[in-house]
Amino acid sequence: MRNELKRRIKAGGQALGVWVTIESPIVTELLSTMGFDYLVFDTEHSPLDIYQAQTLMQAIRGTGTTPIVRVWWNDIVAIKRALDIGAYGVIIPWVNNREQAEMAVKACLYPPRGLRGCGPRRAALLDPEYLKTADEEILIIAQIETREAVENIEEIVSVEGIDVTYIGPSDLSASYGHLGDMGHPEVQEAIDRVFDASREAGVATGIHMGSGKPIIERVKKGYNLITVGNDLGFVRAGAIEVLRGLGKMS
Repeated sequence: MRNELKRRIKAGGQALGVWVTIESPIVTELLSTMGFDYLVFDTEHSPLDIYQAQTLMQAIRGTGTTPIVRVWWNDIVAIKRALDIGAYGVIIPWVNNREQAEMAVKACLYPPRGLRGCGPRRAALLDPEYLKTADEEILIIAQIETREAVENIEEIVSVEGIDVTYIGPSDLSASYGHLGDMGHPEVQEAIDRVFDASREAGVATGIHMGSGKPIIERVKKGYNLITVGNDLGFVRAGAIEVLRGLGKMS
């Protein structure tokens, strides 16, 4: 296994990606030909189950687009199943403190460094070197989405094995009592604290679209993983553009 996306962002580079929520291989196949660096298959908030995520990943094989799974929880079984179907990285929700960060890392690594069960299935099907390389190549991404996580960010990024902190602005705004207001100054201050602490610790940073500022500002600031949209949003935006052009929407 060789994860070029991990190499790029660990070297300080940037990557643009899309959130996948539609259960259609042709959608992911199309997106993988458009120049995006990664696709995130969301099994937390979308209808996608683990089998559907695997099918969608198969549709992008060989395109150079890196498959990442947002697992449904910081759970050793959820993480194991996502990696076993061939994810090159996992976004792990609800990482709020050092202990939870350590458990997330252990779930991603094989013994003796971690606790991942040895049954890689599809991940190793066409890769005889998988077991030898997976520990170093898997991209471990801790999602930061609560006030508690922000308050503990320095200890989270000190955990060996955390490659990226990924800010979830919607849940973060809710945690600070500003539900849906990602642009609130208190939320923006929290986002900046996560960015600064991550940079100080040498950990890459990621952020979701709708972060309270235009995504281009996040690119200019130097975020490493920048999710610029989601499949459903792209469909909706395209439909709105057509209807406006026909005078059907103001």
